[in-house]
Amino acid sequence: MSAAELKAETKDIVIDEVFPHAPEAIWKTLTSAQLIARWLMQPTGFEAVEGKAFTFQTTPGGDWDGVIHCRVLEVVANRRLVYAWKGGDERNTGYGAPLDTVVTWSLTPVEAGTRIRLVHAGFVMPRNESAYTVMSGGWKKVVKQLDEISSQET
Repeated sequence: MSAAELKAETKDIVIDEVFPHAPEAIWKTLTSAQLIARWLMQPTGFEAVEGKAFTFQTTPGGDWDGVIHCRVLEVVANRRLVYAWKGGDERNTGYGAPLDTVVTWSLTPVEAGTRIRLVHAGFVMPRNESAYTVMSGGWKKVVKQLDEISSQET
């Protein structure tokens, strides 16, 4: 990140929910490539192994090919999954502008099941305003689908 970007305002998307499933059921849904394809996008090369690079393909826009480049940064089974999420192209503004963020999934057992906390951090404003707006709504839908698929897997 450049010095100018460090001075820029950043925003994070935070979703905090409690689902009536064991952490192990949610973990399976978060870390199985076949299941990820059902609630997010089809990953290519995903494994829940620190250092593992993988990609998602979304709708291209402008000079961006639509590839989201990810790398697993941290894995604590049934508790925490963190990955880098990068995409976009320097020539784009709005949709497809450069994005260099981190997605963190935290699972905490609670009496009612499992608290899921998703933090997608590092949206640089105003450059990532478009991505932040679209993904704020998108992640809410994704987390609801994660709940539905986890209930099918228990």
